[in-house]
Amino acid sequence: MNFHSYPATYLGPISLKVEDLDRSLTFYKEIIGFQGEKLSEKKAYLSVDGKTPFLILEQPDDVTAKQPRTTGLYHFAILLPNRKELGKFLLHLLQKQYPIQGASDHLVSEAIYFADPDGNGIEVYRDRPAEKWSWKGQQVEMATVPMDAEGVLAEANNEAWMGLPIGTVLGHIHLHVSDLQESEKFYCEALGFDLVSKYGHQAYFLSSNRYHHHIGMNTWNGVGAPAPDENSVGLKWFSIVYPTLAARNNAVENLKNLGAEVSEQDGVVLTKDPSGTNIQLWFQNK
Repeated sequence: MNFHSYPATYLGPISLKVEDLDRSLTFYKEIIGFQGEKLSEKKAYLSVDGKTPFLILEQPDDVTAKQPRTTGLYHFAILLPNRKELGKFLLHLLQKQYPIQGASDHLVSEAIYFADPDGNGIEVYRDRPAEKWSWKGQQVEMATVPMDAEGVLAEANNEAWMGLPIGTVLGHIHLHVSDLQESEKFYCEALGFDLVSKYGHQAYFLSSNRYHHHIGMNTWNGVGAPAPDENSVGLKWFSIVYPTLAARNNAVENLKNLGAEVSEQDGVVLTKDPSGTNIQLWFQNK
């Protein structure tokens, strides 16, 4: 199954706004295990392989701290290739004594949760094999139960952590939104994702190609929550990669029909979801 490459619609790089670029660059290299370098005094890029951008960090002028009770990033999720790598990463976090906010088994995956120095949420996880996921029609079964941390750590077999392994991808992004139904219409009817799971009336999960979710959304910051200020810490933009130019063009037409904001810059289509989150629409050259 290809969930994070052609022919799926999947997530590309994301950009975060941070208060202190040097502090964040150190965190993402030493704690998460990215390779990275500064592009300027206020901008840096991080990758897994030293070539392909995964995360862009920017320090805005007059930057302010992360604002509570707003829309935008809940967390972005780094998908490791297997359970052994998750065990090695968990052992690394414990050895570094970095604060862990949670560790959950979601039936389809096992996940560790924490935050960067600015409070941007991060999930690091591994998927169970897709053939073990339970589907009821168009809905995938997910839950939140305690992760078997001892079992995950045992998989590491005390092997040394060497940073993010090749094959690590951006698995999904989870957003605070102001209205679930309005957001579902935008992401499903316009951008082409499928609603595959609901967590009560407060969280929806959307995917392409029958993944458990590429996009999560919730109203845990309140229905009608405002967008954050332009220069506050948080998500600057995230990108969606379509399998073909035709697929992206179709999404653009859907966005226009929906009355959404659409523009183009250097060949990249820019839009904004109903909660004010900036999105870039890319396509994969095949």
